[in-house]
Amino acid sequence: MDPRHTIRLHTVQNLFAISFSPDESKKVPPFKKNGLYLEVLKNESEVNKHISKHAPKFPLDRIARIDLCILQLALYELLILKKDPTKVIINEAIELAKELGNDRSFAFINAVLGSVVDEIELK
Repeated sequence: MDPRHTIRLHTVQNLFAISFSPDESKKVPPFKKNGLYLEVLKNESEVNKHISKHAPKFPLDRIARIDLCILQLALYELLILKKDPTKVIINEAIELAKELGNDRSFAFINAVLGSVVDEIELK
């Protein structure tokens, strides 16, 4: 498996695991080697604004947690990190959704990310 995919997978798993802990001080991720999830969490409010804007029919609390975590990572990479090409980030997010989400996760994630990319390209 590609090491970059493994890092993304562990980041999503960390985000998912700590999403169940209401107390910030007790959030302990299962994969501590990868610190990317900390960067995503630092930018969580900005990333979530984009999710809310581009998925208006789905409040954040109604989006499946795993889908939300995948979107948070992908949008962090697209909007803040800007290290990999857009197509790579979207493809990785879709692959993670197929691997971890339900039957419709990949379509939802693709639609939200496509909407964000369209907005970015207009600017």
